[in-house]
Amino acid sequence: MPVDKYLREDLENIAECGLPFEELYNSTVLVTGATGLVGSQAIKALLTMNRLKNAGIKVAAMVRNEDKARRMFEDFEQEALSFLVQDVTKPLDGSVKADYIIHTASPTSSKFFVEKPVETIKMAVLGTDNILSYAAMVKAKGVVYLSSMEMYGVTDPELECVKESDLGYIDILNVRSSYSEGKRICECLCASYAKEYGVPVRMARLAQTFGAGIPYEENRVFAQFAKSAINKTDIVLHTKGNSVGNYCYTRDVIKAVLLLLIRGEAGEAYTVTNEESNTTIKGMAQMVAERIAGGDINVVFDIPDDALTYGYAPDVKMQLNADKLRALGWKPEIGLCETYERMIGSMLATRDE
Repeated sequence: MPVDKYLREDLENIAECGLPFEELYNSTVLVTGATGLVGSQAIKALLTMNRLKNAGIKVAAMVRNEDKARRMFEDFEQEALSFLVQDVTKPLDGSVKADYIIHTASPTSSKFFVEKPVETIKMAVLGTDNILSYAAMVKAKGVVYLSSMEMYGVTDPELECVKESDLGYIDILNVRSSYSEGKRICECLCASYAKEYGVPVRMARLAQTFGAGIPYEENRVFAQFAKSAINKTDIVLHTKGNSVGNYCYTRDVIKAVLLLLIRGEAGEAYTVTNEESNTTIKGMAQMVAERIAGGDINVVFDIPDDALTYGYAPDVKMQLNADKLRALGWKPEIGLCETYERMIGSMLATRDE
């Protein structure tokens, strides 16, 4: 899978950004969910460090489909990359001795959460327990668990900003909560492994993440907006669009995840978001229609009678705060408009590949 110029710029920026990633040099990093967005870009960033910095990093990519993974990483250094073909819900045998672990494996489709809530919960809990047990066995130096802003639930709308301790309400009888509640119990499991077994695991609570490297075939809401701009078709919203969204560009997220591997405190959670990208779904749609598509398209509403069938999350008014992560030396650089410009450029560059 060829790397377009936007993604290449991002990967090289990560390698050259000045954060203390040299602490990862000459180590082995295990990445689960290696063909997902964050997992794949973390791997590509580490291999780019090898190319630019002679970093000597070895990467073990945990995948279920090796052929797909080999295609995804064919333009990157192969000697430093190995594939561990395994379902994350099965225990690891310790044949790979990783120094650092990035655990990203998780379903990401709202429709899947609703149609397969049992599988969503099992993948979260069993997979995370297996990874943490493995981390304890190999005495990993650092572990990052990829959590989600959805674990906050519906927070107090009177809060000016939401910090890591400001947890809200989750309806545990709503099957879509299989994802958000699954993230919560996995974070508790991480904190428990840190306390009981000394596993140096940190939780990265990601805002919605997108940018260069998103394939044209992606069908989540942000990608649908981008394709509407590309194809000059109206953006159709299936909710009122009143939920306040929190967003962060892929490159900024990868920097955060790698920094947490070496600087985060064990058993602690860190929100990863760009506060300046905070907006409602409707506001983002209007921004894309007006600024990205130049006013050539409109935002229209087609709201189904039973939104639950489609897995849409309840409306939330939540403005996340990343001060805790910023204190480690991280800061986001790419705003929402530039995020769309770079993502669309990447989509167009790779659409026909």
